[in-house]
Amino acid sequence: MSAQRKVFFVSDGTGITAETLGGTLLTQFEGVEFDKTTLPFINTPAKARVTIEYIDHIADSSGARPIVFSTTVNEEVRAILRTGRALFMDLFDTYIAPIEGELGQKSTHAQGRAHGMANAGRYQARIDAMNFAMEHDDGQSSRELARADLILIAPSRCGKTPTTLYLALQHGVFATNFPLTEDDLEGLRLPKALQEERSKLFGLTSDPERLMQVRSERRPGSKYASLAQCAYELRQAERLYRRFNVPFVNSANMSIEEIAAVVMQEKELRRQ
Repeated sequence: MSAQRKVFFVSDGTGITAETLGGTLLTQFEGVEFDKTTLPFINTPAKARVTIEYIDHIADSSGARPIVFSTTVNEEVRAILRTGRALFMDLFDTYIAPIEGELGQKSTHAQGRAHGMANAGRYQARIDAMNFAMEHDDGQSSRELARADLILIAPSRCGKTPTTLYLALQHGVFATNFPLTEDDLEGLRLPKALQEERSKLFGLTSDPERLMQVRSERRPGSKYASLAQCAYELRQAERLYRRFNVPFVNSANMSIEEIAAVVMQEKELRRQ
């Protein structure tokens, strides 16, 4: 049985930065099951003391020191958090001091900067990209399709929608997606609306067993979710991709972040 360890991501903001950095580090340790909890908006000494009481309680009840990843910037709050019976990993301590030394300048220690509104233009670009992705999701619209930076195509439930939304929100990419219908797959042809946009296409595929599992959650016992149908659609999709020289990737064992990174590299897309 895998060892278990409690992990806390503590932040004076949303906790996204602590989750991202801390979570990435934890992926390097196999054989340990991490029970993760995010504690956001710990931005006062009073909240910090309550947090430490909770973390210490977990340490006592579990018999193992929790691991704490912190991105809080207030010195008083950080001092309190360090007193807990936990391995305290202060991500700002790790990186800010060397940068201060290199630049010869003290940091502002301002809260909430990582995901703030410092760049209004970049923020608006992501909102526009998100609206575009939602309007065009799953082939709902072909209006202004020429604006798209990327068009994902795939059989149903291969990860098109979450990938396009992630690309829009995180990178400002104008991405949309179209399903490959049974007619498209049987005739090995692209949807009509995409004939003039072939240079923007990227395909997704999967493993038949994985696709069957995903589809069964939506329509259990249906032909749509059967292993034979999933295998057929994936086989035809790959034939279609090769016929039209559409680059593609198997998304079965990839996270949305990994799929997005592969797509951006292949299509030479830049983050906005």
